[in-house]
Amino acid sequence: MTRTKYHESLEVLKTDILDMGILTHNAISSSLKALKKLDYGLAESVVEGDKTINDYEMKIENSISQIVARQSPTAGDMRLVISCLKIAIDLERMSDLAVDIAEVAEEIEGEHVKPFEDIPKMVENTNIMLQQAMIAFSNNDAHLAELTAKKDDEIDKAFYFIEKELIDMMLKDKNLISNASKLLFVLRYIERMADHACNICESIVYIAEGQRERLN
Repeated sequence: MTRTKYHESLEVLKTDILDMGILTHNAISSSLKALKKLDYGLAESVVEGDKTINDYEMKIENSISQIVARQSPTAGDMRLVISCLKIAIDLERMSDLAVDIAEVAEEIEGEHVKPFEDIPKMVENTNIMLQQAMIAFSNNDAHLAELTAKKDDEIDKAFYFIEKELIDMMLKDKNLISNASKLLFVLRYIERMADHACNICESIVYIAEGQRERLN
């Protein structure tokens, strides 16, 4: 592999990460819409679309293997390569959680147990984190990555508030247990998504500054 081809491979790798980020963002948005409207057809499309994201992860892994095997990346490039692998894994797990939310949408019967406002806000904030993380990755912007990770605190606060509200509702009315308990799972999925977004931000800081920093 010539040095020109080598640098082209690094650019393709970065582009694949950004494309995977867009697909993951869309999967999260669609899973929220499916849950909000209890749209079983849309939920199923999220489940089926996960294969494309999984394929991206495999493509990125293969690209990284070839870059490492055929070249001797510099320290900075090696940080990029290693971090791209970690970011791809976090994106794939976020998409898996979007599938989990879509599957909950397929399981809920009747109507939601409460006005469906707080949970969508959590998902939207998580997707904003993902968008900003991808911008930070594209621009090698450690400062934006650090600012983005701080949004996780807001999501954690919402998680505990809504969790308590749903548990109180179940204690007062046993008829709500089935659907409310499913929303508790959704809360956990969203909270984990935000944690993965923080992981991505940590990888970006590592690429830019060469040091690992816990951001969540």
